[in-house]
Amino acid sequence: MPDIRFVLVEPSHPGNIGAAARALKVMGWRRLVLVRPARFPDPEATARASGADDVLAGAMVCASLGEAVADCSLVLATTARSRRLPWPLLEPRRAAGRAVAAPGPVALVFGRERSGLRNEELERCHAAIEIPTAPDYR
Repeated sequence: MPDIRFVLVEPSHPGNIGAAARALKVMGWRRLVLVRPARFPDPEATARASGADDVLAGAMVCASLGEAVADCSLVLATTARSRRLPWPLLEPRRAAGRAVAAPGPVALVFGRERSGLRNEELERCHAAIEIPTAPDYR
């Protein structure tokens, strides 16, 4: 199994941190990294983790995205919106293939709940994964 970490940038709601931990554990993943979370640890994160307390306990908290991905050989951003800047976009299956083939740790970076990643954060990533979503609710 590839060494993949899931990076949440500035999560504003501790319940979302818990839900992410639960989703990771359900899919067999364990590496959760939080960049400047608004509140963590928090009882709401634990409650929403629903048994994925071990994933929360092992979560790494970083002061910057750069710190979170410093040792990664591949950094993929997730995005639901198009950018004005030209940026390499991968569909999810192609991104998965690149992640599996990466020679070192891989980071999947998720932006803020309301606004996603800023352009300067996106610039730290090798490519973006454009996840198909409902056009009226991205």
